[in-house]
Amino acid sequence: MFERIAELTIRRPRLVLVVAVVAVALMGALGAGAFGKLLGGGYDDPASQSSRAGEVIDEKFGGETNLILLVRAGRGSIDDPAAEKSGRALVADLERERNLDNVISYWDTDSPALRSKDGSQAMVLAHVKGDDTERDKHAKSVMDTYTGSYEGALTVRAGGGAAVTSEMGTQSGEDLVLAEAIAIPLTLVLLLIVFGSLVAALLPLVIGIIAIAGTFAELYVLGSVTDVSVFAINLTTALGLGLGIDYALLMISRFREQLATGASVDDAVRRTMSTAGRTVAFSAATVAAALAALLVFPQYFLRSFGYAGVGVVAIAAFSTLFVMPALFVVLGHRVNSGRLPWANPGRSGSRAPVWGRLAGTVMRRPALTALPVLAVLLVAASPLLGITFGTPDERVLPEGAASRQVSSVLQADFNGNDDAALHIVIDESVREAPLASYAVQLSGLKGVVRVETSTGTYADERSTAAGPGNRALGRPDAQRINVVSTLAPKSDQAQRLVAQVRAVTPPTGSHPLVGGADAELVDSKDSVGGRLPVAVVLVALTTFLLLFLFTGSIVQPLRALVLNVISLGATLGVMTWIFQDGNLSSLLGFTEQPMDVSMTVLMFCIAFGLSMDYEVFVTSRIKELHDLGEDNESAVTNGLGHTGRIVSAAACLLAVSFFAFGTAKLSFMQMFGLGSGLAILIDAVAVRGVLVPAAMRLLGRSAWYAPGFLRRIHGRFGLSEGGPATGPATDPEPEAASPYVKNSTRV
Repeated sequence: MFERIAELTIRRPRLVLVVAVVAVALMGALGAGAFGKLLGGGYDDPASQSSRAGEVIDEKFGGETNLILLVRAGRGSIDDPAAEKSGRALVADLERERNLDNVISYWDTDSPALRSKDGSQAMVLAHVKGDDTERDKHAKSVMDTYTGSYEGALTVRAGGGAAVTSEMGTQSGEDLVLAEAIAIPLTLVLLLIVFGSLVAALLPLVIGIIAIAGTFAELYVLGSVTDVSVFAINLTTALGLGLGIDYALLMISRFREQLATGASVDDAVRRTMSTAGRTVAFSAATVAAALAALLVFPQYFLRSFGYAGVGVVAIAAFSTLFVMPALFVVLGHRVNSGRLPWANPGRSGSRAPVWGRLAGTVMRRPALTALPVLAVLLVAASPLLGITFGTPDERVLPEGAASRQVSSVLQADFNGNDDAALHIVIDESVREAPLASYAVQLSGLKGVVRVETSTGTYADERSTAAGPGNRALGRPDAQRINVVSTLAPKSDQAQRLVAQVRAVTPPTGSHPLVGGADAELVDSKDSVGGRLPVAVVLVALTTFLLLFLFTGSIVQPLRALVLNVISLGATLGVMTWIFQDGNLSSLLGFTEQPMDVSMTVLMFCIAFGLSMDYEVFVTSRIKELHDLGEDNESAVTNGLGHTGRIVSAAACLLAVSFFAFGTAKLSFMQMFGLGSGLAILIDAVAVRGVLVPAAMRLLGRSAWYAPGFLRRIHGRFGLSEGGPATGPATDPEPEAASPYVKNSTRV
């Protein structure tokens, strides 16, 4: 296949490039509308109890409260005549908004729960209509219209889930612009340093642009037929630019290496495709397999990254395999044009003595050199022993964000936090006496300050109502109950309260559904935890299969999986130490909180996939030299000598794309960027530079072991980088009798 692609691009290079230009133009036009198709939520399992509770509340009660307007009197009390008049006018205006339901205010209900302890502030609660996209637009419209000064007597700020999601979406867009403004110029500078020529440095950017444009078009199409998270855009830009550069770097280095040996342009293209091209294809397959595991999760936030990740990897690889050789044919030796004064024209493809010497040193003393590195990585992973998980809330926003400030005021200045209340819905008729008995039981749970029903408000497990009921909570065929507590939202105590509420005996014959932010967190953790083993097994199996097909050994895939787990553990441990434990919070400007469960899973899949990317880069060259007759130690040393510069340069360039998101104001995007970038560097330096040669030395000849029946399968279906063997075989045993992968001529 790779030889046929090479011949096509050699015969029709300009046609291939014209088709590519037209395709990019069409993809760009289509992808320009992607932002309008993407959604801001997606953290919840649609089949969970909390999601089903939300659906019933939307259907029968006009929706849960998702917008809170915090109203402060300009002077004095919120009960002063001027403040009350303006407050009632505000409520009347809100009730006329077509996109709002269930507008409830302190002035309508006289509920002390909606009035601050000092009387200077009051709440107006509302439900913003629509799906995730519509709700975001409607919330922005309401916030733009009513926040700030109102009639000179009131100051209005917006909070609640809709406001938080809206501000997160806006901040995400700003973070993306800043990250790309940093990453692209810095990447170009690094490419100039790596390649030493302007033309060669620009070629990887071509692949990155194609990958990003193509994935934007893919997201537009998918967003038209299913739910896709807006945060998939961030992964698309970082991964598209990074992988485009990775793959192009490997191809350009090999092409320039072939030209330096005196090969013709056409022969250099053929050899580049049969070696580096094959590596790109296998590398893309391993990365895509890791990211495809995200599709097993029901939350569309995670599935969206699977859509975007698989798409951007496939498009980056496809464009590399077709566009890059066509560019080589057209440019020929001009690929070295625009050479900088200090550049050596053959250096990017030449052997790197430093990496070769490092590999040689490690292989002479594998235990002595590997143990300190392993110790450091295990210490870095140790914070995982205390890891806890959460979901995004207002704390991921900067401290100056309005919705975050409103949340802080609600927790500090009001009697219970209505924004964090648990919402119980019974989707059937319930008589008044059993409903009251159920509410009394709920009011006795630790941390609960009141339980609101249609028939009364209950507190302290008293059998009689402590306050009037809210008739809006009752329907002939359904009942809604609000459980308000003083517990910190999403804390361990708040999550335990969810379990306790669900354990309370309901009215006879009823089946309550418990929703609310804390219930959503509990259900999300259960959902992700339940699917995570499936995702891990899929990643491990597909990775094992692909590496076996690539190497013909069952030991190499196992070695790769073990080393990847170690490096990933170190990365996640460092992220836990920083973002959960709060270290570096003052430097990076975030608030410590439990690790975002979805982002942690995402970071695992991305880091694992990219680790396998470099695994294939290195192993492919080692295998090629092994097939040419070199012994195990020589193949590893020379293989790392040839690929060390490429892997280190590719890692630095890809890490820049991710580290740029360390400038984000959203803390979970900071974690995503810094964690992914750190994982890449750990893998490229500690794993590829030290642990791989140490493991290969300790494994010795068994590194290439495979049982007889698997060797026969590999002989039929396996693919290996490199052309026909030109050196002598080093294994004296006949192939049929040897359990080790032979120096193969199969390509």
